[in-house]
Amino acid sequence: MELYVDTANIEHIRHCAELGFVSGVTTNPSLLAQEDPNVDIKQRILEIHKLIGGHLSVEVISTDTKGMLKEADEILSWFPDATIKIPMIPAGLAAVKELNNNDIPTNVTLVFTPTQAMAAANAGATYVSVFMGRLDDISTPSNEVLNTVCDIWETQGYDALIIAASIRHSQHLIDAALAGADIATVPYKVLMQSLGHPLTETGLKQFLADYDRMQTERMKAIGV
Repeated sequence: MELYVDTANIEHIRHCAELGFVSGVTTNPSLLAQEDPNVDIKQRILEIHKLIGGHLSVEVISTDTKGMLKEADEILSWFPDATIKIPMIPAGLAAVKELNNNDIPTNVTLVFTPTQAMAAANAGATYVSVFMGRLDDISTPSNEVLNTVCDIWETQGYDALIIAASIRHSQHLIDAALAGADIATVPYKVLMQSLGHPLTETGLKQFLADYDRMQTERMKAIGV
């Protein structure tokens, strides 16, 4: 399962690029506004891609098919490598179909049910983003929904890649990997938390302390 970072924060993306285990970025209007309401979206997107390369989803804000396609054309005019992020609404599916006919990759977002996921796949989506945290917020077990989607994919042989989105904690990451999601897009804070463990920290401290003690004993033995 590949890991993407779900953010528009340049410093966080730069850090992920340096660490080397993140292979893409997803953004949305909320994340961009969070960083700077006055941000130049075009400049920020290009800066993000320059930092990390790989997958980068750019979301449209229109809610009608014609508007989505017009936005997609505009985005691709200045960022040809973009994956166009489309909301899971009927007009969005029509846009996905048209974009797929022109070999333009799409990421259908705000998917909450297996039937929505199937509709997106049949429309020609390249990626289908199943939101976990928001399902849990309404007392719907997100792992069960994602398991069902992945089981359907295995049975039906859909080509669309499954993205586990709205990741809130490390258990969501584990659930996504066990279910068979192709990708998890994860907030920076959750990614960093998933890397740490108190026993790793104490173990490293012990290794370093033992090494220092060994060096001290060696120096004593040779009379230094």
